[in-house]
Amino acid sequence: MTWFHNKPRSMGQVRLLRNELEWIRQFLEHADAERRYDKMFKLWVNQIRDTAYDAEDAIDEFISKVERKRQQRFNNLNFLPACVVLPDKLRLVNELNGRISEINIRLEKILINKRRYGMEDLRAYEPGSSSGIATTSERYSNQMVARKEKRLPAVEETNVVGMKNDVEAVKGKLLGGAMERVVVAIWGMGGLGKTTLAKKVSNDTDVQHDFSCRAWVYVSQEYNIRELLLGIANCVTTLTDEQKRKNENELGEEVYKCLQGKRYLIVLDDIWNTDVWQSLSQYLPEELNKSRVLITTRNQGIALYAHSDCHELQTLGEKESWELFLNKVGSAGLEEFKEKIVEKCKGLPLAIVVLGGLLSLKDLTRDSWLKVLNSMDWHLSQGPDSCLGILALSYNDLPSYLKPCFLYCGVFPEDSEIKASKLIRLWVAEGFVQKRGKETLEDIAEDYLYELIQRSMIQLADTRVDGRVKSRRIHDLLRDLAISEAKEEKLFEEGENIDADVLPTSVRRLININQTISPHLQNSNLRSLILNKFIDEGDEVCLHKYPKLLRVLHQDRGMYGLELSGKIGELIHLKYLCLGGIHQRRRLPPSIGGLVNLQTLDSGDDYIRIPHTIWKLKQMRHLNCWGGRISSRQSMRERWVEGHLGVHQMTNLQTLYLEGGDWLKDNNLGKLAHHLKQLKLNLYSHPKLKEGSFRSIAQLTGLQKLKLDTDNFIESEGLSTSTPILFPGLESFSHHKCLYKLHLLGPIRKLPEETTLYPPNLMQLKLHYTEMEEDPMPILGKLPNLRNLRLLQGFYVGTGMNCPHGGFLRLEFLQMQKLRSLKDLSVEEGAMPNLKTLKIESCVKMRRFRDGLLRLKKLQRLNLYEVSQELMSEVLETQGEDWNRIRRIITSQRPPR
Repeated sequence: MTWFHNKPRSMGQVRLLRNELEWIRQFLEHADAERRYDKMFKLWVNQIRDTAYDAEDAIDEFISKVERKRQQRFNNLNFLPACVVLPDKLRLVNELNGRISEINIRLEKILINKRRYGMEDLRAYEPGSSSGIATTSERYSNQMVARKEKRLPAVEETNVVGMKNDVEAVKGKLLGGAMERVVVAIWGMGGLGKTTLAKKVSNDTDVQHDFSCRAWVYVSQEYNIRELLLGIANCVTTLTDEQKRKNENELGEEVYKCLQGKRYLIVLDDIWNTDVWQSLSQYLPEELNKSRVLITTRNQGIALYAHSDCHELQTLGEKESWELFLNKVGSAGLEEFKEKIVEKCKGLPLAIVVLGGLLSLKDLTRDSWLKVLNSMDWHLSQGPDSCLGILALSYNDLPSYLKPCFLYCGVFPEDSEIKASKLIRLWVAEGFVQKRGKETLEDIAEDYLYELIQRSMIQLADTRVDGRVKSRRIHDLLRDLAISEAKEEKLFEEGENIDADVLPTSVRRLININQTISPHLQNSNLRSLILNKFIDEGDEVCLHKYPKLLRVLHQDRGMYGLELSGKIGELIHLKYLCLGGIHQRRRLPPSIGGLVNLQTLDSGDDYIRIPHTIWKLKQMRHLNCWGGRISSRQSMRERWVEGHLGVHQMTNLQTLYLEGGDWLKDNNLGKLAHHLKQLKLNLYSHPKLKEGSFRSIAQLTGLQKLKLDTDNFIESEGLSTSTPILFPGLESFSHHKCLYKLHLLGPIRKLPEETTLYPPNLMQLKLHYTEMEEDPMPILGKLPNLRNLRLLQGFYVGTGMNCPHGGFLRLEFLQMQKLRSLKDLSVEEGAMPNLKTLKIESCVKMRRFRDGLLRLKKLQRLNLYEVSQELMSEVLETQGEDWNRIRRIITSQRPPR
């Protein structure tokens, strides 16, 4: 970026101020671990933090104004070099000097006040507290352990002890009783494990077998009835795009029709308001077939309002509490602390798990544990709620680099499941991730995520096929803690809590806005705007003018508004731009090429036109626009000024999801060989680019995920074998050792037979519209590391498939969906010995299994959805103990998506 010819003086001022800012940040990190509950000290620290914000603003405003002047010169002078002329230069430098002088005067006064009011002698630690500041070596050690061992807890913490009697009691209420619809309620205070109990019950094989139709939705305090109905519908049927756009009443009627006549179980987790039940119950038919609704709530009044059969969840006893604690920390060997730990946690599973997560990272010594437990006494004395005291202790014990990452989890809606990739990219954009050697910031952020999971500060919701975190969620109480602490630290604010007329300049991150506050944001110092609350289309919020210092602009699905004006390019500090609901806009303005610091652009699967100026963004790391099309070429003038623009200039790119186009020519894609990790490429509309694209992919040996959509895969004969290969120029995938996930869409005449032609570490394979005529299972069964196989619509046009002896030795998950011609599936002895989940969906002609189903000894879940009556009869009516085992794991529901 060219600022002006004589830069040393202005750049020197910026460097000096940045150096001062680094000192302030280091101080704030250490101060955070000190006397957090001393009001005078907190006031002093807050004043320093405000000064740091002002210093940040001074630097960023200076850079923004210089860049704006440069752009004006570029637009007005055509071919002349863009620079800032002397009068403008002097004015901007003088403004910066004035801001720096003001900041220095404020810092001096703050330091004088510390001495004046007797804070010099304050002790530099919290009573009995272990420091929240980890050394660099300790931090690095913990993170590497987390990454290498991947010691992740079970998804949703479903291994919580002490619930056997509760499970049986709730099961009895669900499986017995009257013939009409019955509501069963699990109620109790926060942290007892109501959701965990509900999951253990709904996942029970007897319950799964008893209800042919099941759905689970999270309700929470901020609910939307239409979205809840949509969640139920997605679990029990397949909605068309037109049905998904229906209003609340119409969608409710769809749910009613789908449930009518079926024996269903609907779980409504975390209800806070009687209005929720009043609104939803009218769409749940009261069938005389023992259908059930299971609700969880903290309020017994809600359970009584729904006329439910109540089950009150109690705290754990001493034995169960200690067993749960040992599950988290291992065999402790410090029995002398048993009574004290159990007493302080009051039998609350959440408190026990979080405290166990804290102590699991401490040295197994008496002094180390005693220091934590003494600190617990101090924290519990700060308020009446023992659970919140323990949670606060665990938060205070976090290293400084993890605290903002944890607090940031509070920006997402209650009970939401957040993709790990989204959270990691937001952490990076917000500047929470510290550089460490040659590792990428995303890898370091993933370490942060593992450490927070290990400490039980956030929960694991789902894992990828390679064992890494796919999504996570946060417990309500921990989210409340995050929001409370974030407000104290001025990390973010809820828009509904802000008075539009007096929008404070200290607000750095704003969560959701309304039509009242949006006009006041233009002149604010806002850095992040996150819109994640579902709203109706008629209540959309439009942000016509942007806060100039914005770094993060995130709009979730279901939001409307935020028209992108041509002035979006002025946000030169913007690092993260997510455009959920982009279908309203369809086109990005050319000025997006001015976002020189943009790291992430995410429009999901929505169709969108992207200007060629996108290639100017050399800091781009994640370009996620699966439905995106590069719309135009450079003009002669632009090429003369800017040179040839192309994807090869994005030298930091790690993720590329895009529709193919002329940008693929000249092997531009292959030039990203060393750092591109994820590629989704739509070549359906560009068949002439296939061969060159495949040759480029051959060079991308660092790929971890690859998805290709094309009208027809090119097949040719290999040089040394008669076995067909999929991609010319890519005779073998053997060099793609990082590639573990492959998704192919498009006709393939025949799969290569030699396993050396496939990625050696391939774990997940999806095949879609491949239209294979020969049975591919004997070939796929030879892939040595395949664990997840999804055979989707149009994959195979034959009538029978056979899994041969010794095939699919490591396969754990098999899905067959919409294979319209398939009639028979046979599994020979010794095939699929480790299969745990089998899903057969919408295979309407499938008649039988040929007894192969009985050979799957480790099968834990069999999902049958829209299959023939002959197949269901075979499974449900054939006599024998083996068939009884199969019937205990069968369900015919549509799984949640």
